[in-house]
Amino acid sequence: MRIDGYAPIADYAVIGDGRTAALVARDGSIDWLPLPNFDSPTLCAGILDARQGGAFIVQPAVPFSSTRRYLPNTNVLETTFTADAGVVRVVDTLTLPGDDVVAPMREVVRSVEGVSGTVPMKWRFTPRFHYGAGAVRSGWRHGVPTATCAGEAAAVASWNAGRASWTGGDAGADFEIAGGSRAAFALTFAYGEPLVLPARGDVEMRLTRTIRFWEEWTRGRSYDGPWPDAVLRSALALKLLIFAPSGASVAAPTTSLPEEIGGERNWDYRFCWIRDSTFVIDALLQLGCVEEARSLFWWFMQATALTEPDLHVLYRLDGGLGHPEREVALAGYRGSRPVRVGNGAAGQTQLDIYGALFATAWLFSEGHHRLDVDTGVVLARIADRVCEIWRRPDSGIWEVRNGPFHFTHSKAMCWVALDRACRLAKRGELPDRHAARWEQEAAAIRDFIERECWSDQLRSYTRIAGSHDVDASLLMLPIVGYGGGDDERIRATVDAVGRLLAAGDFLYRYKADDGVPGGEGCFLNVSFWLVSALARTGRREAAAALMDRLLARANDVGLYSEEIDPRSGAFLGNFPQALVHLALIDAAMACRA
Repeated sequence: MRIDGYAPIADYAVIGDGRTAALVARDGSIDWLPLPNFDSPTLCAGILDARQGGAFIVQPAVPFSSTRRYLPNTNVLETTFTADAGVVRVVDTLTLPGDDVVAPMREVVRSVEGVSGTVPMKWRFTPRFHYGAGAVRSGWRHGVPTATCAGEAAAVASWNAGRASWTGGDAGADFEIAGGSRAAFALTFAYGEPLVLPARGDVEMRLTRTIRFWEEWTRGRSYDGPWPDAVLRSALALKLLIFAPSGASVAAPTTSLPEEIGGERNWDYRFCWIRDSTFVIDALLQLGCVEEARSLFWWFMQATALTEPDLHVLYRLDGGLGHPEREVALAGYRGSRPVRVGNGAAGQTQLDIYGALFATAWLFSEGHHRLDVDTGVVLARIADRVCEIWRRPDSGIWEVRNGPFHFTHSKAMCWVALDRACRLAKRGELPDRHAARWEQEAAAIRDFIERECWSDQLRSYTRIAGSHDVDASLLMLPIVGYGGGDDERIRATVDAVGRLLAAGDFLYRYKADDGVPGGEGCFLNVSFWLVSALARTGRREAAAALMDRLLARANDVGLYSEEIDPRSGAFLGNFPQALVHLALIDAAMACRA
């Protein structure tokens, strides 16, 4: 049920083509669609402004209920609408590029099938370019409703779906669908090139080919543990979030879905974070996605080459250096403003990313992809840089805006960087002329953590050196190999985090001021980190029980947002969130090991 025109975040499913993604609500409305790429301005942003954002709706024109699923082993969505008059099935996808000589630059296909009875239907296309700020010109091309704005054009071709008309900036029609009959839509988009108006046969061919691609891709994925459906759905979600032209992975395909309804913790996640790539490559290699892991690693090395030996927190999908944070004139999800484009965290110092880079290089090398000489030289320069900067404060993994501080997690990840550099040097993949210094500084980091970041009072490592509180990022210590599963301090820290940050089965990141007004929900990825940490410290039975409870909190198509309200269970934050699905896969692997 919508509230003031807004569907619950959990009511969305994602479709995509490796270049952009759309969010489809349970009621058949596409409320999010940036074009041509993930990080482009939107054509539809109704999820961020129900009145002015734009949408593409296909649904019964009479009261209905709906159920959904992804077609087996695919990212193709099927929604079944049930009304008193009958049942209708709608299949939605962004078609994948193929061998067509002339095909749309981007194409959303919506196939409608009458299952039983005769159901009155309607469709409405409300194009709103550039986050609703673009001047839209509506018109016709060969009888197809077409909208243009500057050098962009979008059109909705339809078949057996009524006679389209433009009314007040909306294109659409009413029609009926009887059992055994079919209708179809193709939303096509072009930017700086001619707009292609497809034939129905070509649209249906691309839909079939897209389904076949996803079925074939899933055949190569392997997981033999107790939660195969959840792991496969997470793998499919992650594949959707990998930007095919470069291999980079977006943190989420959306911006500004709020961490608190009515609050201002609304961020743009359509970038590639270095730390996330560690989890992505690990998950991809464990699931047999070798080509995707290789593409991401080399994109990673090419992007960081622009700034090494210093690293940036996040990069654009084309490898560029971030994007200035600004606000756009959308009302915000259920009044949650501001709506931001770009991310100010790009200018922060976050030392943990150095550990993420080296953990990524080690995982890639362990996956039998020996690092070349030039890459080894670059990594050696970065390791030298870590020796120089690890003593500095930073903004940390959670990108606080009131720092910097000496975060324990950041120090531990600097240790990871130098530890993996030493390991790679011993294998001959990094020049070893400075390995003795790396070893010495790694030991100094451990000494700092053990002296300054441990609290006898809490029986735990602390969030910040000298503080008396904890942080869920401490659950990463056993995951990245800082201390073994039988280490008394590690086990005590896992217990302390689970005790002090818990809200039922979920965890808050921390309970300290971070410089941003308002509150937030529980971060779902850290709950899965707790599963991994419990498994790695020998509590597999407890880990598996928590895993079962967390998997029950996915939405009806197996997806998770960034956060959850522990009281209501409502999803919060950007959706779907790559880090949550990555943490799910790691937790499943840890419980199986």
